[in-house]
Amino acid sequence: MRAAWYDRQGPAREVLQVGELPDPQPGKGEVRVRVSVSGIHVGDLGKRQGWWGSTMPYPRVVPHGDGAGVIDAVGPGIHRSRIGERVWVYLAQSYRPFGTAAEYTVVPARHAVPLPAKVPYEQAAGLGIPGITAHRAIFGDGSVTGQRVVVTGALGAVGRPALAVARRGGATVIATVRTPDQIKPALAAGAHHAVDTAGGNVAARILEHTGGEPLDRVAELAFDANLATNLEISGTAG
Repeated sequence: MRAAWYDRQGPAREVLQVGELPDPQPGKGEVRVRVSVSGIHVGDLGKRQGWWGSTMPYPRVVPHGDGAGVIDAVGPGIHRSRIGERVWVYLAQSYRPFGTAAEYTVVPARHAVPLPAKVPYEQAAGLGIPGITAHRAIFGDGSVTGQRVVVTGALGAVGRPALAVARRGGATVIATVRTPDQIKPALAAGAHHAVDTAGGNVAARILEHTGGEPLDRVAELAFDANLATNLEISGTAG
């Protein structure tokens, strides 16, 4: 199969190689996915470049944890009815050497999630890590039903799914975006209210939508930059 890989950490132009590798075969409880689109996120870059003190966990790494494609083979214990299924893939290269930057990837069956026909591969390939991050940001402390939730950076890769799952979870969602022209897209994406940060007085403008009542939860994109605002809207400012 055609694949990209690296045998040492460093900048892409110095360590990435592209060529032929043996086709992987699924083991027990695994499926093989013929990859249509490979997704890349900051964690992939960090592992390749040695950020956060990371080292090479395997002698060779085919990068990228996220992707989308079609199951073309299954291992023992997985029903053959899954062959031909459109799926999105997550954590392909987490605790495993070979990710989705290849024609084929092998993952545990639960990491290959059925994908509706109307969802394009390009969209699904970016769902994995951003979607998991968004879900944990919203539900990490339990249910949000009936709560008031702020999602910052609501039109970003993590912000969009955070906004969606918060609304689906029964919260009243207030989105923050950078500019006034992004307010309408944020509302279209599911926010009940939206505030642009370019307009200043962000905390006060958020609280206008709650009648001055504090927020229950904040899914924060830039914790350090927005700490003062978050303390104010959560009613914990000193």
